[in-house]
Amino acid sequence: MGHVRRLLSAMILASLAPVGLAPTTAQAAPPTRYDGALPNGATWIADVPADWNGTLLLYSHGYNPTPDNPPVNSPGPAVAEALLARGYALAGSSYSRSGWVSDTAASDGLDTLRAVTALIGRPRRAIALGTSFGGMVTGLLAERGGRQLHGAIATCGLMGGGIDLHNYQLDGSHALAQLLLAGEQVKLVRFTDTAEAFATAGRVVAALDQAQAGPQGRARTALITALYQEPAWVPGQPKPAPGDIEAQAAGQYQNLRAILPFIVAGRADMERSAGGNPTWNKGVDYGQQLAESGRFAEVAQMYRRAGIDLRADLKLLTRTATVTADPAAYRWMRNSTLTGRLAMPVLTLHTTDDGLVPVQHVEEYADDVHDSRSAALLRQAYADHAGHCAFTTAELVAAVLTMDKRIQTGRWDGLAEPHRMQALADSLGLDSAAFIRFRVPEFLGDRPTPPRFS
Repeated sequence: MGHVRRLLSAMILASLAPVGLAPTTAQAAPPTRYDGALPNGATWIADVPADWNGTLLLYSHGYNPTPDNPPVNSPGPAVAEALLARGYALAGSSYSRSGWVSDTAASDGLDTLRAVTALIGRPRRAIALGTSFGGMVTGLLAERGGRQLHGAIATCGLMGGGIDLHNYQLDGSHALAQLLLAGEQVKLVRFTDTAEAFATAGRVVAALDQAQAGPQGRARTALITALYQEPAWVPGQPKPAPGDIEAQAAGQYQNLRAILPFIVAGRADMERSAGGNPTWNKGVDYGQQLAESGRFAEVAQMYRRAGIDLRADLKLLTRTATVTADPAAYRWMRNSTLTGRLAMPVLTLHTTDDGLVPVQHVEEYADDVHDSRSAALLRQAYADHAGHCAFTTAELVAAVLTMDKRIQTGRWDGLAEPHRMQALADSLGLDSAAFIRFRVPEFLGDRPTPPRFS
């Protein structure tokens, strides 16, 4: 829960040498710190090394609903140190306010870039880099920032967009309430405040825990976690074997339990920003949702072992799905929708087993980019880790070096292939890396226009 709490309370070496990207190990002088404020109240910081290589990284930080709203210009101290040592300048803003700030975050980034450029001069290359919520912001910048940015790297990003994110989370919450709190009134949307959302979170976590005592509850939990798209590998634990259904189900439960308080409380904050509920499940076919999740066989086997009727539960979920979206809130939340129309090359980086922002998000993003005829600009990389944004320093630096070379050469030429990125990461003299080839499951959040808008 440590990382989640913080969010609630955030190829080869030789081939790089010709274009000046070989990593360096020493820095002649400490970087120069710049800072400032934007007219809307956002603040920004920038660090420029003495031996600046001409590339500026514009960082977009993760979701932060706490009152403290500082500017951030890197994923963390170790990454900042490694990038500065290699000559990269780092800039980033606080956004105009805390919380779900998808209405201004991208423009805050571009305004920060303009403010920094006015002080240090125009960079030869400017690359957007973002984490989690900031990954989604980076996706927006990749569509809007073509005159100021040259490339974008979205890490562990909400690439399915804000509406789809909260739609599939509503699906999981709906299933949990109907199957584990049957007959009880459980408020899932339109929270009046965060306290009310935490009350719901307490009830659903308790119900989830109680369900683990018997095979029927564990079977229904497997269905619930499939709708939440939870992975089986838990941070700090061994990866479950592919055929070990019980171990996989246990891991999915642990991952869901860890994030439930955060996502329920986060919905209250999102609804406050949107002015209502922008999501819906009316008209959703939960049998189809389970089939598309790729987990039908696993869930069906657990249901058979427990002696309960899976199809009856799926029909119940479909029949009782009555939540509709508030039109004004839906329209507001479209500011967090990615079209996939890219104005620059984009590299996404995701861990294989991310419990908070499932890797399925990048599958949806790839579909959007393909449909927008921008597929030639997109490459996607995966690190074999459990956890949200659980990247090593070497992996993140390798992603930056890869994008920098893509911009300079104008071609991908296999730069983002896992063996190329692994070799590059291994050459940096930092920590370990685990780039792999990975097939991403289907994303479940995408759905047609809300029924009452049709």
